[in-house]
Amino acid sequence: MQIERSPLARPFPQLPEIAGVTLRIARARYKEWDRCDLTFAELAEGTAVAGVFTKSACASSEVELGREAVKAGRARALIVNAGNSNAFTGHRGLEAVEQIMAQVAGHIGCPREQVFVSSTGVIGVPLPKDKARVGVEAALHAEPCEWGDAAATIGTTDTFPKGAGASAMIGETRVELAGIIKGSGMIAPDMATMLGYVFTDADVAPAFLQEALERANTATFSCITVDGDTSTSDTVMAFATGKAGNARIESWDSPGADAFAAALADVCRNLAHLVVRDGEGAQKFITIRVSGAASDDSARRIGLSIANSPLVKTAIAGEDANWGRVVMAVGKAGEPADRDRLSIAFGGVWAAKNGLPVDDYDEAPVAAHLKGDEIDIAVDLGLAEGHATVWTCDLTHGYIAINADYRS
Repeated sequence: MQIERSPLARPFPQLPEIAGVTLRIARARYKEWDRCDLTFAELAEGTAVAGVFTKSACASSEVELGREAVKAGRARALIVNAGNSNAFTGHRGLEAVEQIMAQVAGHIGCPREQVFVSSTGVIGVPLPKDKARVGVEAALHAEPCEWGDAAATIGTTDTFPKGAGASAMIGETRVELAGIIKGSGMIAPDMATMLGYVFTDADVAPAFLQEALERANTATFSCITVDGDTSTSDTVMAFATGKAGNARIESWDSPGADAFAAALADVCRNLAHLVVRDGEGAQKFITIRVSGAASDDSARRIGLSIANSPLVKTAIAGEDANWGRVVMAVGKAGEPADRDRLSIAFGGVWAAKNGLPVDDYDEAPVAAHLKGDEIDIAVDLGLAEGHATVWTCDLTHGYIAINADYRS
């Protein structure tokens, strides 16, 4: 099935070159499609690595191996396969990943554990080792490519390539960050929810890079949802080549640590938004701001309860300001809430305050707001100072069409 480009799509940005990163793509032909589907990123010796991985109990071998290898803090290569998730494939799936790791390690001369592999696509089909071998070999000798080529290659049901960049000053040294991501469906926050990779030329200690990535993830990737489903393959990784020549960031007390962490969070936030904008069948990008909650964590859980509600999402798709569905989603979240303190707004217009409909509520500006493609919902619980922002999209017939036809 031909999937139309999302109406919420953004053009691919101009991303900076990252010293110590070389990108290549190739055709492994994991599916019957006329496109590249294998990405190879070669990384300079000494590159630091950090990662967050799915909490799914049915994680792929790629995730299990990556979760363990990232603890050593070093990486020399990344391989991303698109079209086959290689999850729920037992020993055959594991053998395919180990083959790829050994093949790449032998080519660039590094320990096998410094080669990270991700796969995305259909679950339950072992990654064909013969196609993987040929595809990897082609990628190893391919000409270097641009960020946009790599971003397009890692996609599956994505309708547009996704990337984001940022920079930061560490002392007198400017460092660059560039990230690419894939994700469109099976998106629900349970660490992160997609395949995403951020590369930087900054010199960063692995332990600090891991902490900064985890902090960024909590406020970005773990605050988005498309459909409430968490993938078996979800992975977000950060690679720091150290080629910028800055004074090394060892801890939060290091000069430039806050600036670098802010830039990393900015890249992650922009990538997370792009995933929601490409939500399968999405027509509207929805921002849900929760305030007055018992804690920030409570606010986030309430926000996700609203964002994952099919009734809320279909109401937005139908441009219906049905704030009663928001009340329902708050009430079922299992978090502290007081009906008589709850207030709800659409597009900055309060429809209900302190548990009651607003007396002079005028639905006309709200109706106009809902006809747009950028929707804002505000919820104030009136309990304490906890707050969070969550992002989602509407639920349309397009989502059903895409997923009913996914394997064909």
